[in-house]
Amino acid sequence: MHLRQLWLNNFRTYTDLELELPPGLTCVVGSNGIGKTNLLEAVGYAATLESFRNADSSTMVQLGEPRAIIRAEGAGIGRDVLVEIELGARGRGRVQVNRQRLNRTNDLLDMLRLSVFAPDDLELVKGSPGNRRDLLDRALVSVQPRLDSVRRDLARILKQRNALLRQARGRLDDDAARTLDVFDDRFAAVSETIGAARAQLVADVQPFVQQAYETLAGPSKSVVLTYDPVWMQAGLHAELIAQRREELRRGVSLVGPHRDDLTVELGGLPSRTHASQGEQRSLALALRLGVHLLVADAVGTAPILLLDDVFSELDADRSSALFAALPPGQALLSTAVELPPGAEPELILEASPGEVTPRIG
Repeated sequence: MHLRQLWLNNFRTYTDLELELPPGLTCVVGSNGIGKTNLLEAVGYAATLESFRNADSSTMVQLGEPRAIIRAEGAGIGRDVLVEIELGARGRGRVQVNRQRLNRTNDLLDMLRLSVFAPDDLELVKGSPGNRRDLLDRALVSVQPRLDSVRRDLARILKQRNALLRQARGRLDDDAARTLDVFDDRFAAVSETIGAARAQLVADVQPFVQQAYETLAGPSKSVVLTYDPVWMQAGLHAELIAQRREELRRGVSLVGPHRDDLTVELGGLPSRTHASQGEQRSLALALRLGVHLLVADAVGTAPILLLDDVFSELDADRSSALFAALPPGQALLSTAVELPPGAEPELILEASPGEVTPRIG
């Protein structure tokens, strides 16, 4: 899959931009702070309707403008795809796919896949469990787009359940207790689906992560991924009953998929506390690359790949190894430093404030 053309209007630093993109590697080069990441963000948003920077859609509209437009056309999975997105200053507006209004995000995710490598990927190893949960859930949606609606259901039910727990102020009357019982049933059902899907994903991605780590760092140590939350052993409904008094006291849901973690071990030891900085960086890359390889294997074609200034954090050997491990496909790379060894771009775009221009010669 790949995008052939991209049009932007009033999107962040780009007032009007039209680009033709090759199916291979495009490198966006230029100094920091002039909009290279904005271009990659637009491509990412066109494919997923989410910002990989976790930005609210309203912040992508140029200051003083009522709306921004992203328009992307290319080859999706099994058919061509035209995505047209209107972002309003108050949030996302219309989204059309192949001239039809998009009613379900799944319909777009069925056609396009995306992998993102970013400078803060080290947080996948060193950071909070939320970073690893996000990695798992984005990977789930890439492999099984239908799970996007399940993920959204989980977030909605959790929000409602937490609101009820806060309102109860430590005590439940009969009506509130019945309502909480209903929420518990819904929460448990959706959570079991997410938990089972995460567990299967971890089992499936394990060999790809091991392969990626050996490519990047050599076959010296084994990588073991573990996702085994206690609530999946006992059943979430039983755990919710056991935790009800404490949840009422604290006014928040204390157990479920939103609290889980993915354990990453290197050589039999927790990587978060025992791996060196170099090992952690290789592990973070291996996690991203492992997911990329899994999705490519599952759908039969490599996802569109965004590499946002990751090579400024890598030495020459890791940069070359990362490139060597990637399956063929479309990639957009932004960099403020020299292109890594092994990079053979079909197109080099030189970035300046508000525009990018192809390098000649």
